[in-house]
Amino acid sequence: MRQTLIFGLFFTSNLFFSQETDSLEITNLNIKDSVIVDVKKSMGKQLAADGKQIFNNIVHSYASPFSWKKDNWIDVGGVALGTVILYSVDHDTSKFFMDRREKVPGVIRKFGDYFGGPQNNYGITSVVYLTGLFTKNDKIRNTGVLMISSATTAGVIQTLAKTLVGRARPGTGEGKFYFKPFSGEPAYRSFPSGHTVLVATTMFSLAKQFSNPWVKAGIYTVGAITPLSRVWDGAHFFSDVFLSAAISYFVVEGTYKYMNKNDNKKEGKNKIAWSVSMSPNMVGLSGVF
Repeated sequence: MRQTLIFGLFFTSNLFFSQETDSLEITNLNIKDSVIVDVKKSMGKQLAADGKQIFNNIVHSYASPFSWKKDNWIDVGGVALGTVILYSVDHDTSKFFMDRREKVPGVIRKFGDYFGGPQNNYGITSVVYLTGLFTKNDKIRNTGVLMISSATTAGVIQTLAKTLVGRARPGTGEGKFYFKPFSGEPAYRSFPSGHTVLVATTMFSLAKQFSNPWVKAGIYTVGAITPLSRVWDGAHFFSDVFLSAAISYFVVEGTYKYMNKNDNKKEGKNKIAWSVSMSPNMVGLSGVF
């Protein structure tokens, strides 16, 4: 009984003094056991951290071409070649899709236009992020961060490109060779497709979270409705939506890898490693952070 009392008093005293210092070291240690405890962040701090992460993601995406390697430039060359090939047959593909517009169920065309609208798409990505934030689900929250970062990055690119290129939409009847840069008129903002950019970044980001190929295929199928609906409606040429999807893919890929790289660097940070140390005549508890 006496030994039990002494043990309890000594253990209590160690607990008390361990609160006064970051780490309490005990010599002659024979047994150790460690438990990692996450340091909880408040929702406000998490929101601020995610805002900083989104900003860093965007900056990294714009700066990444300066550090591209040979394989990256080969990918860019492949996309450029594909765009040129599709551009050469834009008249034929546009006519093909527009002639079949009335055969497509109206609900599908409306869904494609609605899903790709900026206000609707950002609403969806915001819901994903906030769901992860309020439920403290890191996977969902990070998916929302990826969606918002990628959509913003690619969205700015397509907005500037539309103004700079000024390509006439198929519905104007001007043809695939007509360009009117800096006009600001909606009829001359065909290249690239803003609807496609937003939907593609959302679907590529979402598909990253699943390994099942059937789930990925389902996500991509739903995502393909918007770019196809834009071609059906004569709002964009097929080469427009192809390049838009390619831009979105590379932005999501780069952002995803950057976020994972940062997560690996941060692993172990913001955590306390508690060690319980025991010897024949003493017990110690230390926390290192």
